[in-house]
Amino acid sequence: MKLESVLQFLENKTILVTGAAGFLAKIFVEKVLRVQPNVKNLYLLLRAADAKSATQRLHSEVFGKDLFRVVKEKYGPDFSSLISEKVTVVAGDITCEDLGVMDSDLREQMLAQIDVVINLAATTNFDERYDVALGVNTYGAKYVTEFAKKCSQLMVLVHVSTSYVCGERAGLIKESPYRMGETLNGVAGLDIDAEKRIVEDRLAELRREGASEKETRVAMKQLGLKRAKMYGWPNTYVFTKAMGEMLVGELKEDISAVIVRPTIVTSTYKEPFPGWAEGVRTVDTLAVGYATGKLTCFLGDTNGVVDTIPADMVVNSMLVAMVAHGNQPSTDAIYQVGSSSRNPVRYSSLQDYGVRYFTKNPWRNKDGKPIKVGKVTVLKSMASFHRYMAIRYLMWLKGLELVNTAFCQSLNGTCSDLNKKINFVMRLVELYKPYLFFKGIFDDTNTEKLRAAARESGSVETDLFYFDPKCIDWEDYVMNTHIPGIVKYVFK
Repeated sequence: MKLESVLQFLENKTILVTGAAGFLAKIFVEKVLRVQPNVKNLYLLLRAADAKSATQRLHSEVFGKDLFRVVKEKYGPDFSSLISEKVTVVAGDITCEDLGVMDSDLREQMLAQIDVVINLAATTNFDERYDVALGVNTYGAKYVTEFAKKCSQLMVLVHVSTSYVCGERAGLIKESPYRMGETLNGVAGLDIDAEKRIVEDRLAELRREGASEKETRVAMKQLGLKRAKMYGWPNTYVFTKAMGEMLVGELKEDISAVIVRPTIVTSTYKEPFPGWAEGVRTVDTLAVGYATGKLTCFLGDTNGVVDTIPADMVVNSMLVAMVAHGNQPSTDAIYQVGSSSRNPVRYSSLQDYGVRYFTKNPWRNKDGKPIKVGKVTVLKSMASFHRYMAIRYLMWLKGLELVNTAFCQSLNGTCSDLNKKINFVMRLVELYKPYLFFKGIFDDTNTEKLRAAARESGSVETDLFYFDPKCIDWEDYVMNTHIPGIVKYVFK
């Protein structure tokens, strides 16, 4: 594998980025604009009804973020002209053919000019509605691949998935593809088009029954979970992402297509500055629950490895993989980007970092009072967890509700607060149960070969496009970069 300079590769290139308002997409766009202003054009696809709405989203949800302050400082008053010259906002929808681009002139222009397609559009909710997840994560991958094949100048398609398409598998998890119809439990009969028909039939049935929007949402969530578990996946998110990978592999034909599988993506490690984050992502839910006093016990293996990787490293791996496979089709170019294989961090360490950080820097409630935290009680089996919850909280709640009734509902606030805490913990356990005892380690042999090729090429700017997890000091990163970033950018 011979690599050229990433900066040279980006020069004069036209790149389509789907899901442009997403977390990784924004970091990708910022990086390209900051390091290579001579990129020819960035087509940024945003779900919107028209160009005006898409432009509004672009400025409020993308360039309006603090993430872009470094590049804005770099170009000063010229930043606006850089955007108007280098960025084309596209109103569309990846759940539709031709990505929902209604302007035929714009569509033909894109097909004639695009060199690289970066598919970052996804819904990452574990319990998303099945119709929504199937549309975005599965059929979105199909429509992006079909669009990429029609781009006459296409050099490479980079499809971003997740390492957790492996389900609950243990041991060393290889960078292997999923073939059409393959399932995790060996159950035959997975047919993606049939899944779409099942969704359509269920929606039609719900309409006939006069189901409310809430009832429809619940039914669609239940259907997704049922279909996922039927074939061995723990939730709708990873099931629909796995099917998306199948479609990319099946439909790509002779184009160069790369699948990048990040693990749990966390705040930026270094660029454009340390600690930028957006939204609560997986392990951050636990940290916030703990800091706000809602999480006093949890279920899991404290010796288990938590595979996390900073967002800027994921973006850098995408950029280097893009260069490596530009105009070089290869079989099953799959890169798992994580840390468990080369620099693992354990739940016990994250727990320790959280206790120390929020003891020293307590969260403040709405009245401004600091919330005192203690060590979380960690239970090591589902049976012990249910016993703990029943004895410690549910019996107390039932008693409190009886007293509340006797005292004319005067304890409504107390009952409500306790009920919210219980529901919060139970929901977290239900959502993350498949990963609390996760025993897998993600092999990153292909990714390491990519890093080695970058180091050995002499052309790749490895200081600018770093993605080696070995350089991470987890204690320093979590306590001085990640948690402060979550506190600052997610809960201002």
